[in-house]
Amino acid sequence: MHNSPNPELIMGIRNLAGLEACYKYADAVYFSTDKLSLRAKAKAITLENLSEFVSEVKARRLKSYLAINSTINEDRLEEAEIVITAASKAGVDAVIAWDPAVILKARKAGLRVHISTQANVTNHETAEFYRALGAERIVLSRELSLDEIRKIKQQSEIEVEAFVHGAMCMAVSGRCHLSAYALGKSGNCGECTQPCRWEWELHGENGLIMESRGKYLLSAKDLCMIGHIPELLEAGIDSFKVEGRLRDSGYLEVVSRCYREAIDACKEGTYTREKVEKWISELALVYNRGFSTGFYFGVPGLEGFSPEKGMNASEKKRRAVGVVENYYPKQQAAAIRLLEGGLATGDEILIEGSTTYLKQHVRSLMKKGVSLQTAEKGDEVGLAVDSTVRKNDRIFII
Repeated sequence: MHNSPNPELIMGIRNLAGLEACYKYADAVYFSTDKLSLRAKAKAITLENLSEFVSEVKARRLKSYLAINSTINEDRLEEAEIVITAASKAGVDAVIAWDPAVILKARKAGLRVHISTQANVTNHETAEFYRALGAERIVLSRELSLDEIRKIKQQSEIEVEAFVHGAMCMAVSGRCHLSAYALGKSGNCGECTQPCRWEWELHGENGLIMESRGKYLLSAKDLCMIGHIPELLEAGIDSFKVEGRLRDSGYLEVVSRCYREAIDACKEGTYTREKVEKWISELALVYNRGFSTGFYFGVPGLEGFSPEKGMNASEKKRRAVGVVENYYPKQQAAAIRLLEGGLATGDEILIEGSTTYLKQHVRSLMKKGVSLQTAEKGDEVGLAVDSTVRKNDRIFII
């Protein structure tokens, strides 16, 4: 592990590729299985392979936290018992939960418990209530200011975790019903369709369509606190949490590296405004909706929303171009099929799969023994690769 576990840097991941992307920089990872998660699309980790996955996390000397944070209806109590049993068998370091039934089942199984932000903890007495239930940590409400967080930490003995980067929900602690109302897909059961990220129009009572600054009226900017690490440390926050369990591996690598550098710079006394600007510029090149400081320094106004931009404000994007057909370790090469676009030597590419994360530049392309400078859509070519890739891994050009 890194020299100090305080503050802990915790990254959200969905598969082994995400783990590979961030393990050099993180202290812990949080994830979910295909059961009882607010990220229902994250299906790579299952109850059947959970033990194997946790072993991979431990092999990289990181802590493993399993999120069991969806709504638990009466007919899901038995499923909760099954997930808790699997978590105990796998040896996860803690479960992230908010439903009292899950908390009690986890404690009965001898598991450590971290209280999810879904519990909307906003004061030290509530924090102490959960500590009395056996919880070791609370993930605080995202609607708290830095001053409020500081006071909770000062008046409670429980560990405090707070989000420092990633998507912000326009609803209180993510408890939104808009998706369920619009499409019958409940965000509280992990199926959010993100209607807050759609284009909307304002209609007046007289039927007129009203002008507004943009059409993404409900889309909040992403949280980014890398410019305020000293204040977060001073407040005594025990764990810095990065949202992004559905983000691609390239995002996880950049965000985890930047925050690790920032935390270490604070410890070493080398944290400067110039470095902050560099980190922000790097973070802006991966998926984002623009940046804000959320509620840390007051209730956000219009500056906390991104009405003029769609889902991704980054100028640097990735585009799918093909798939790996085979890998030849002796030749350090892959046979690839270009399905969506072409490649040229010098292109920056990302090869990603459920267990693969490889970022490199195109060094060599071969077709029927002939070296190429460019390959076109539809071509089947050989690609020199820097490390192991696997059949069906996807290839993206940056």
